[in-house]
Amino acid sequence: MTDAPVPMEAAQIRKLEGRSLQVAMWGNLFMALAGIAAAVLSNSIAILTDGLFSLIGFTAAFLGRRISQNVEAGPDRLRPMGYAADEALFTTFRALSLLGLVIFAVATASMNIYKYLSGGTPPELVYAPLLIYFAVIGATCFLLWALHHHTWSHTGKSSDILRLEAKASMFDGVITAAAAAGLGAVYVFRDGLLAPIAPIGDSIVVLVLCLVVVGQYRSDLMTGMGELVGVTASPATLATARRAIRPAISEYGGTLTDLSVVKQGRSHLVTAYYDPGRPVSAARIDEINLRMIADVRTDLPGADVLLIISEHPRRWPDDISPF
Repeated sequence: MTDAPVPMEAAQIRKLEGRSLQVAMWGNLFMALAGIAAAVLSNSIAILTDGLFSLIGFTAAFLGRRISQNVEAGPDRLRPMGYAADEALFTTFRALSLLGLVIFAVATASMNIYKYLSGGTPPELVYAPLLIYFAVIGATCFLLWALHHHTWSHTGKSSDILRLEAKASMFDGVITAAAAAGLGAVYVFRDGLLAPIAPIGDSIVVLVLCLVVVGQYRSDLMTGMGELVGVTASPATLATARRAIRPAISEYGGTLTDLSVVKQGRSHLVTAYYDPGRPVSAARIDEINLRMIADVRTDLPGADVLLIISEHPRRWPDDISPF
């Protein structure tokens, strides 16, 4: 028989996260500068958009590294509910920034197409810098994805920051590959099948790529906003928390009148409404609460349990509430 894996210490997790995000920060800065330079040399809006995506990635990695250092800190005088919400705020900020860039790219590409249809002549693409750009950036995206995914898996798959960064690197690589395929097709068939749209092929590639990614970024935005406003966690998570609390209720007696679970980043706040059914001391309530926390953290690492003593669920019955 093999020994069970030893849970990784929080300090070690933060160290690995910080290292991965530091690499992401400089990797994205390199891709952003390369994208802007290649866009200037090639007159490509698609490459400029790709470079701006990487610039947002640099900012996100910088902020994510700072957030990951404090996200598991407990409540203090400044933040009485702790720092878990910072991770959800990060997810929302990143998705909102990317959606803003998508809107900018769509508007710019649409304007170029409109000018072309109105008789204007877009700048001619220079393809030589694009070949080098696609090869270097594609490899960089793959290496960043591999690093983030490995670190995320190695640290227990608990970090939403690493999960989002891994997904962003994958999408960036897919976008780069799709842009290469689209612009390559325009180059090969610019004097034949695609001759009528060759002058605006770059803008068409931008529109197609933006339509592909907008749904994913919208999903990330809604997830982050849901956590910030305290939307109930998934039914599976709720069921897990309820099962974890049952042993304490069975041992100490009483009734669980209601239970809610809210996810914020990698942590969960479980609120248990508990009727002991008899007079109990504060010391006994603390004992029950600590037992619930220990049991819940077995299935939901880092979770906390707020124990509310009441014979009623989370909403006051109408017949007794004066409000």
